[in-house]
Amino acid sequence: MTLAELQNLIRTTYGAKDRDRGIDGTFMWFLEEVGELAGALRGKLPAEHTAAEFADVLAWLATLANVAGVDLTAAVEAKYGKGCPGCGRMPCVCGEKQ
Repeated sequence: MTLAELQNLIRTTYGAKDRDRGIDGTFMWFLEEVGELAGALRGKLPAEHTAAEFADVLAWLATLANVAGVDLTAAVEAKYGKGCPGCGRMPCVCGEKQ
């Protein structure tokens, strides 16, 4: 599944609820999911929950982008599509002596 497909899936499934909740409410849900992922990564949840928490964070990020009117594919391509935003290289050499 591509980012565009994920964003469209989330929009189709939850779009009306997400618009009603708005940016502030959606951002709070996103932060809650990031917290749950942090707990999973620190071993505070059973290991089998870690992948599901990654999925939840990605889904809520797509939700937040939808509510904010941001095309995630375009945003990622614009920022990272030509390499590191800092040094412009792939792989990144920021901080390395050249």
